[in-house]
Parts: sequence; C-alpha cells; structure tokens
Amino acid sequence: MALLIQEPPVQTRSFDTNAGYQVRFQSLFHEGRALSFPCDRDGRVDIDSLSNKARGNYLFARAMVGREYAAPAVMRNVH
Repeated sequence: MALLIQEPPVQTRSFDTNAGYQVRFQSLFHEGRALSFPCDRDGRVDIDSLSNKARGNYLFARAMVGREYAAPAVMRNVH
C-alpha cells in the first residue's frame, strides 16, 4: 500500500517593482551616499530580480542598518 503525501501549494508573491517606488538606505556617515533598490509601494524588494551585485548590496545595506545605513525609506520615483 502506497502512502501519498500531498504537498501544500507553493505560494508566490506578486511584486510590482515597476510601480515607481524605491527603497533607499541613506548612509549615516557620508551625506549624499545611499543605496536604493526598486520596490513596491510597501517597500518589498523582489530580491530574485536583482543582479548578483545589487542583491549583495541590498543584503549588506539591510544588515548594516543602524551601523552604516539609516533605516530604509520607501520613496516614490521622480520622473
């Protein structure tokens, strides 16, 4: 007798990183220096869509909040 295990459905997140927002990590020590990444209006970044370099920078900025960078701020893109 075979035992069938049913896997729960995979949940996918829908990111609208083309919505005209960016999450910005401002440097605490160097005025004018910041890292910013496309995000949705809630500040969620689609990390899978970032290049390897951008992904590394994003993870670094998140890890360095309070040490090197200020808390991230969601900003509307200005065109």
